[in-house]
Amino acid sequence: MPARTVLGVLGLILAVGVLVEIVLISQQVLTWILIAVFFTLALNPLVDWFHRRGVKRRGWAVAIVFVLVLAAFALVAYVFIPPLVDQVNYLVTKIPDYIDDLTKGRGKLGFLETKYHIVEKVKHALSDGGASKLFGFSGTALSITKSVITIVVATVTITFMTFFMLLEGPNWVERGYSTLPPKSQRRWRTVGRDIYRTVGGYVLGNIVISLIAGGSAAILLYALGVPLPFALGLLVGLFDLIPLAGATIALIVVGTISFLHSITAGIVVVAFFIVYQQLENHILQPVIYGKTVKLSPLAVLIAVLIGAALAGVIGALAAIPIAGAIQVIVRDLIRERSERKQAERTAVATITPEATL
Repeated sequence: MPARTVLGVLGLILAVGVLVEIVLISQQVLTWILIAVFFTLALNPLVDWFHRRGVKRRGWAVAIVFVLVLAAFALVAYVFIPPLVDQVNYLVTKIPDYIDDLTKGRGKLGFLETKYHIVEKVKHALSDGGASKLFGFSGTALSITKSVITIVVATVTITFMTFFMLLEGPNWVERGYSTLPPKSQRRWRTVGRDIYRTVGGYVLGNIVISLIAGGSAAILLYALGVPLPFALGLLVGLFDLIPLAGATIALIVVGTISFLHSITAGIVVVAFFIVYQQLENHILQPVIYGKTVKLSPLAVLIAVLIGAALAGVIGALAAIPIAGAIQVIVRDLIRERSERKQAERTAVATITPEATL
């Protein structure tokens, strides 16, 4: 094998290794970028709507959308935070009663003492290593501080990235098209438009379905008297963003809390989640996704499994729109190849009679 070929292969392997290392190092930043893209695709149709309805400058349309979104968040906070604070305060006041029931082996958590002797184990652990060894107090405060700082930085960064993506995204896309040969620009503009519709439709549909799931769960939990219904409803909505597995995770978490509240509430919540999941899988998702992503259930499952294996929850969340975008490109390549073959057959059929004459 020529030395030039060997060096080329080694260089390619080295480049791939460097690229993988860069991706691993910047995984957190790439996650923020992916989330910003998610929000951009969700908000861009609203920006375009204002832009078409008389707001001539795109910057003003983006500003209006951001103000509306912030107002919506403020309204949600105004409606949900006061009851949430009251529920948390109620839970804090009930903690001494829970602890007393636990130590005496009675109440809903009494089985932890009667069956597993949890109080004695905690006392033994405290006497051996102290509270810091049992709960990791020495590192917990630092870990919580880092998490809070990371969340604040991530929120600010994602907000600004979303704003600038909405503001300058069309110009970036247009510059990308301008680098293509003139003959190919029309084709790839069509492909880009189809990908935008596919990905944007999935993002918006996923948000709508999650709002339905979280809102209906919060109403049910509130009616059953389960503690923290609004917080748990928000948790259900966030989990429901994860394809396939999200509703199951929400069922386990919320169902467990409901059973701790009362057996009746737990049974009703589990039954509700089972019925709702069937409705979501067989009615909501086909109606909302059917005209956008157009992926078979098997393709969705494979895409989600691969995405989850590569990047966890974020990978599972991004798997379906990426698979939909790939499907659009593959269909375009197949169509282009079919049209080329048809043109070649037409040319041959036209030339053959002339050659016979």
